[in-house]
Amino acid sequence: MPRKPSNMPPDLTRHIQGAAAIDIGSRMHMAAVSPGTTREPIRSFGTFTSDLHRLAEWFKECKVTSVAMESTGVYWIPVYETLEQHGFDVILVNARYAKNVPGRKTDVSDAAWLQQLHSYGLLRGSFRPQADIAALRAYLRQRERLVEYAAGHIQHMQKALMEMNLQLHHVVSDITGVTGMQIIRAIVSGQREPDALAAYRDARCHSSADVISAALVGNYRDEHVFALTQALELYDIYQERIAACDRRMEGLLVLLSHKSAKPTADLPKPRIKTKQVSAPSFDVRGILYRLLGVDLTQIHGIGVSLALKLVAECGTDLRAWPTAKHFTSWLCLAPGNKISGGKLLSSRTRRSSSRAAALLRLAATTLGRSDTALGAFYRRLSARVGKAKAVTATARKIAVLFYNTLKYGMVYADPGAGHYDEVHRKRVISNLHRRAQSLGFVLQPQPGGSAVS
Repeated sequence: MPRKPSNMPPDLTRHIQGAAAIDIGSRMHMAAVSPGTTREPIRSFGTFTSDLHRLAEWFKECKVTSVAMESTGVYWIPVYETLEQHGFDVILVNARYAKNVPGRKTDVSDAAWLQQLHSYGLLRGSFRPQADIAALRAYLRQRERLVEYAAGHIQHMQKALMEMNLQLHHVVSDITGVTGMQIIRAIVSGQREPDALAAYRDARCHSSADVISAALVGNYRDEHVFALTQALELYDIYQERIAACDRRMEGLLVLLSHKSAKPTADLPKPRIKTKQVSAPSFDVRGILYRLLGVDLTQIHGIGVSLALKLVAECGTDLRAWPTAKHFTSWLCLAPGNKISGGKLLSSRTRRSSSRAAALLRLAATTLGRSDTALGAFYRRLSARVGKAKAVTATARKIAVLFYNTLKYGMVYADPGAGHYDEVHRKRVISNLHRRAQSLGFVLQPQPGGSAVS
């Protein structure tokens, strides 16, 4: 017989009468319902699909309405989706916030403890976007993996070229560009003459045909050409798979854009006209504008690919976060508030594995040398507290701009680095005047002196 769960304090009342919980495992799931609904409130179920449907039927017999489970690896995904298909309200709980009492660590006690906490309304569900956005996120993450695999084969091509002493990567900026790929395909097809290979040079290539020809004099051994051929074939295969992901994402985004309201204004002019490396092959910016009604790429640091990734991670409806502060706290970009005895012990940001936060930090890093207000903020903070904290603070600012743009339709206009520096200078002077006045002094500007911001 499973152990009966311990009673909660009597002053707590059950908020969810039909609460249930599942302790997720790789080979077995332990499910718990309210002890008053059945003689055996805790049961174990297998992980086969038929077992998951039996679990759902048992929940219906016990009149369960809401189910809580921990986010254990990827084992929770089929359980979550099956229970959703059966009409249950399922919440995913961070294991950090549902730890069991020390010394009582078993699958049975874990399931009972989760059920108790959930019945009293003490568990918060993790954010999970709607089904269409979750599908978009799955396609995008699959595409990212394919890009990583393709990058590995680019390195294999570079290694094979180096083994043949073909210095192609020194005379072209990218061997996967037009010039590089034409030359590599010609080598694989049997061409060995340097001048003939240099004739494949694209007109936009900065290196001359003579330089390219000199770089392509090498030792064309059969084993190295064979390695180059296989690397090229595998690279082409991954490019085909990436194109298939692009078609899936484009179809899903077009379907979502048809369901949303049409934007009243025309699409603004692009801030950056150059195409990003490894960007999707379809018009992401136009489709996102029709879907969201705003152009996220007007925010400095957010390009076409980043805008698509942020929408896939956070969704198009940000009502899960009442304010921008809630949103940045969810991203673990806001300062912490570890307080004890009225004293602030630590304000460090929490560690997070959020993909959205990592993307925003990457965007903040790219703004370091830009002549923008965000770039000026990053440089000022970097000089004062270091680059790591400056990246987090700038990422938080970008997150706030993203939130306000997507939720309230804010149109971002960059005031420029000069305007930011001037505002910061006025704020510093105002603080100095106030500090001097509190000490009984009055500040006077130095005539003919050079101002230092």
